[in-house]
Amino acid sequence: MRIGLFSDTFPPDINGVANSTNILYRELTEHGHDVYVVATYNGLMGYEWDETGHILRLAGVKLKFLYGYNLTGPIHEEALREIEKLHLDIIHVQTEFGVGMFARICARRLDIPIVSTYHTTYEDYTHYLNFLHSEILDGWMKKGVAIASRLVGDSTDEVITPSEKTKELLEGYRVSREIEVIPTGLPLDSFSPDLLNPELYTEIRREFGFSEKDRVIIYVGRLAEEKALDLVIRGFAEADKRKIPVKLLIVGGGPDFGHLQEMAEQLGISDMVRLAGPRPANQVPDFYRAANAFVSASLSETQGMTFIEALASGLPLFARRDEVLADLLIDGETGWYFSSPEDFADRLEQFVRLSDAELSAISQRCVQQVKPYSSEIFFQNIIQVYERVIRDHTESVTVTKTALKDTYVDVTVEDSSRKETGYQISLDDYDVQNLKAGMKLNGTAVQKLHSLSLIARTYQRCIRKLAAKDRSEAEMRTWIKENTECGAEQTDTVIGRLKKHGYIDDERYCESTVRSMSASLHGPRRIHDDLKKKGIDESLIEKNLDEISGQQPDHAMQYARKVMRTHEGGSVRRLISTLRTKLLQQGYEGAMIDRVISEIDFAGIEEKETENLRAAAAKAVRHYKRKYAGNELKKRVYASCAQQGYDHEDIQKVMEETEWNDGQN
Repeated sequence: MRIGLFSDTFPPDINGVANSTNILYRELTEHGHDVYVVATYNGLMGYEWDETGHILRLAGVKLKFLYGYNLTGPIHEEALREIEKLHLDIIHVQTEFGVGMFARICARRLDIPIVSTYHTTYEDYTHYLNFLHSEILDGWMKKGVAIASRLVGDSTDEVITPSEKTKELLEGYRVSREIEVIPTGLPLDSFSPDLLNPELYTEIRREFGFSEKDRVIIYVGRLAEEKALDLVIRGFAEADKRKIPVKLLIVGGGPDFGHLQEMAEQLGISDMVRLAGPRPANQVPDFYRAANAFVSASLSETQGMTFIEALASGLPLFARRDEVLADLLIDGETGWYFSSPEDFADRLEQFVRLSDAELSAISQRCVQQVKPYSSEIFFQNIIQVYERVIRDHTESVTVTKTALKDTYVDVTVEDSSRKETGYQISLDDYDVQNLKAGMKLNGTAVQKLHSLSLIARTYQRCIRKLAAKDRSEAEMRTWIKENTECGAEQTDTVIGRLKKHGYIDDERYCESTVRSMSASLHGPRRIHDDLKKKGIDESLIEKNLDEISGQQPDHAMQYARKVMRTHEGGSVRRLISTLRTKLLQQGYEGAMIDRVISEIDFAGIEEKETENLRAAAAKAVRHYKRKYAGNELKKRVYASCAQQGYDHEDIQKVMEETEWNDGQN
């Protein structure tokens, strides 16, 4: 595979992006891929190849206030012609501006698939341009960062982030492209504590006035405001007050170098806090191995490569809580969290009390913790993205037109054979996807467009169904499953939108159903079971039933009287049995049924009971005398009256009065 890595920074620059790009370059090359790097150099114009013919540098202006980055413009026509000659299969851009913009121009003009890695949380760097220190200006700049990040993210086929934290940030910016989390891998073996050189260990410590037995905490990285090293130094000042025997070695350069050095002097801890300045990358592993632990108070990391380097070196971490550390720093096992200078001093005191054996055990756990972050795994994950993006690129389509309707947008795309396909998507999805005529969509984006269209159509069908009759969320989920092609994720999206716009509201549905069924004289158990079948939450059902509990006796009595009106011609016993059965079926509980029956006055029915019995007996005689006579007829008549709940003695009395017309009394 022929791969182009585009970045504004690359070694000999010393920073996380340069290091990450260089690791990727080496891994891809070692696995047999033909890799070219496009970066910058400090110059006025033009470009130049290095001696290998694999690194092309564009002229740029050095920005001293921003770690010495070389800023270049996006237009390099001659360099573009050089890149055209490379016949790249894919472009992987590591930065957003300068070279990053040039990479996007190359991808579009040369029709090359492009992926990007979002390394930097620019929100944490707006203070460099906020010379007025205005909160309002800073807020506007952060909004500008969000807009710019969305634009550059959507200008590539797929976005890679080194952590879930950064992915969530981009999702918050509403980047519409697929976002894949791939932590930058490291050549972990080069940091192994097994490579400790005793002479270098002693030499490094002696250079900064530390003994071989001192407990040394190291920081490696840029010295800048967002790294919060002033918090670390104040923590060491607190440790000094408590006579905690620890040392701090700060390795790196940046705009805060002088400030931090002056701060240590003012606090009177220059003997325990030493600044080494920047050191060549090949020396950094030995500096880690010359220390006993690593510290960083930064909350601006997108992955925290120095944390991984330190752990791979067997060093436990001191850090503030941050999402990027969730799988790295296990409190008390691979390091300690702190939140303030005083808290940091507490952790340092705990650290110095560890025996050499305890520290050795922690060191081994640290090395094991970062095994998943090897450069080999990093390479494999990156290659999978490249292969997918290249495949998707061959299936790409072009947006030919978009038409806004009242509640949706018609989007028309055209493939390489000029075949057009139309999609309908929601206004919100159209806004998020930022679709415009002329935009190219890769295979993954087309699949997403198809999915969004299915969601939009299903949403409209659901609205029509709910307009006819209110339904619960569970009922709508079942309907979507049985009547559409939506999968689980698409169904969740449709349901979420229906709930957001008030078309589905289980609380409203439950309240309405309880009141409606109660008004129809249904009992609480029947209402409960009906709502439970429709997926309504148990606590919600009980809450609404409690609110109408005072109406239940009256409703139960109303229903009982309704039943009595249709069962006036029988026995009292039969009527009571019928009332119990009907009330139970209607959903009333036993205690409520007993209460209702006890309050009913059956006197009027009892007065008519003998008359009703005579009518029942006469009816039975007419029915059975066609087939039976004598004692068999009497047995049948008796059984019929008994089944209707009449008393034995009353039946016998009526039967004695009956004329049987068979010679028997």
